[in-house]
Order: sequence, then structure tokens, then C-alpha cells
Amino acid sequence: MTGEQEQADAAARLRLATTPHALSVAPWRDGRMLIEMSNGIGLLVDARRVEGLEAATAADLAEVEISPSGFGLHFPKLDADIYLPGLLEGRFGSARYMAAAMGAKGGLARTPAKTAAARENGKLGGRPRKTSAR
Repeated sequence: MTGEQEQADAAARLRLATTPHALSVAPWRDGRMLIEMSNGIGLLVDARRVEGLEAATAADLAEVEISPSGFGLHFPKLDADIYLPGLLEGRFGSARYMAAAMGAKGGLARTPAKTAAARENGKLGGRPRKTSAR
């Protein structure tokens, strides 16, 4: 083994010893899954909020593989992967997925400011009509 390989192995062992990682995963109720972590924490995750697992059934969630490091979960039936350190930081998917989820939630908001802005915009006649270019 080369010096670089030994350093990489030592770094991996240190990370595994100091960073929580998955020991087991089991489907729970209502589309959720329970992840037992190495630090004794049980993480209950709503799979419907995770990119790639939005439409997962209990059978889909039951078939899961934990990566050798314990930092990743793979769902073969869905061809979906989850990186646990990212999940623990509140990232439920890619940047694009998270932006879309935030936008969808914001679009549903009903605030007095949004209502007033919509009324003011409506007074201007709404969207301009499309004109054909001749």
C-alpha cells in the first residue's frame, strides 16, 4: 500500500468514527422511513420530501442498501440515492429540486402583501394580449 492509500484509509476510518452514519433503515408509517444512526439517534424521514422517493411505496422503501461507509442509501427499485450528511443538513435533493420545492411552497402562500400586489396588478388590466408579428 502506498503512502497516499494509507493516508486515505486513515482519513476514512477517522470520518467513520466521528461522523454519524446509518446502521439500519426500515419503512415506517405514512410514507416515512426510520434510519438508525451510529450515534444512537433514530432519524424519521418523510420520504415524500426526498428527491427520487416522492412516490415511493412501503415496498420500495423496504428494499434499501446502506453503502459500506454508512453515509449513503441506495433504493434499487427506484434507482435513487441519498447522501445522509446532506440529509442531516436539511438538503432533500439537488439544488434545482430544493429551489423548485421552495418555489412551490412560496406560490401557495396567502399573505396580505401578496393579495394586495395581485389586486394592484389586476387594476393594470392583467397580462398583455399576445400580438401576432407580421
